[in-house]
Amino acid sequence: MLDLDPLLFGEIDPPQRLLMGPGPVNAHPRVLRAMSADLLGQFDPEMTGYMNQVMALYRPIFGTQNQWTMLIDGTARAGIEAALVSMVAPGETVLVVNFGRFGLLLTEILSRIGAKIETVDAPWGEVVPLEAIAEAIHRVQPHHVSTIHGDTSTTMAQPLDGVGALVHAAGALLYVDVTATISGMEIAADRWGADVVTGGLQKCLGGPSGSAPITISDRAAEHIARRRHVEQGIRRADIADGQGPRIGSNYFDLAMIMDYWSDKRLNHHTEATSMLYAARECARVALAEGLEARFARHASAGRAMTAGLRAMGLTVFGDDRYRMTNVTGVYIPDGINGEAVRLAMREQFEIEIGTAFGPLQGTIWRLGAMGYNAMKHKVLLTLAALEACLKREGYAVPLGEAVPAAIAAWHA
Repeated sequence: MLDLDPLLFGEIDPPQRLLMGPGPVNAHPRVLRAMSADLLGQFDPEMTGYMNQVMALYRPIFGTQNQWTMLIDGTARAGIEAALVSMVAPGETVLVVNFGRFGLLLTEILSRIGAKIETVDAPWGEVVPLEAIAEAIHRVQPHHVSTIHGDTSTTMAQPLDGVGALVHAAGALLYVDVTATISGMEIAADRWGADVVTGGLQKCLGGPSGSAPITISDRAAEHIARRRHVEQGIRRADIADGQGPRIGSNYFDLAMIMDYWSDKRLNHHTEATSMLYAARECARVALAEGLEARFARHASAGRAMTAGLRAMGLTVFGDDRYRMTNVTGVYIPDGINGEAVRLAMREQFEIEIGTAFGPLQGTIWRLGAMGYNAMKHKVLLTLAALEACLKREGYAVPLGEAVPAAIAAWHA
């Protein structure tokens, strides 16, 4: 075993980089300050009071009245996995509305659960029409329907009004992942008829990755409770097991997690205190700004970014009608080394923009403007830096056009 000097690596001192990719983004300073607060015991009355506050704060952000609105400890994917493993039993049929990398992620997780998976698909850069979803539900007769709201791999946002009514008419449950859009675009869990919705802090909420807000309808909570099997070491007389198949994960068992967040305070796990502080402050910042104002700010940032890119002569990816407000995809010009441009953006300007996945890898860049970074000056700095880096790589960029176009679009 290597004997290392504990001072060998030095104190962490990351560069002050502007994160203008598809996420994560720079956290709001208030969130970082909240994370530095003292730790508390998990059942300290102050701590359980903060937990109750988090539940109340996230209901308007999710657009819901659901009692079961809380946090899953872990990144946004922890929320996705908790939702799916707790809702879906092996052998049950799930229809996945798939239009990008994260729809494929749902199928990956579901395959590990042992679900029977059907998909209704759209090409990357498009969304799935409501009529196609209706036809697929009629044909498949699923137990569950799962979808992404905004898929950062394609920068598209799937319209969801009317989907819940179709799902419930078929006797199924609807799961929606809103990681990429929560607090940047309207999330309307109750109006959509979504039974479980999960998100993350690291994008429009302006926090660090590591906590996954979740909301669960009463209908879904009853379904999950039928699968409750409390672990042996914490069994109590006041919490009865359900009669359904046991949830296949202990850590992501929503039945026990709900009992932990309830007045029962089942000792399922130790809450990630600093991340709860972060999630609480993210919500306070968003609600103090006002959700409508926040949505409008993200829309302005997205318009400005798109206008500036087009003013450079670049081609924006995907269908304008369904573009997320907070992430924009743009084609890398022919003959330009996309990774060289991204490297120059980091090294010369300390700005990060994103690459792409799957069939779009090496074809588009993805530029984000969300949360604490959905500000006019940060969009303008990013566009000006990209213009300079494109010129450096030999692209015949029309100099000086991007920033004025973005300013005009911001105020449109």
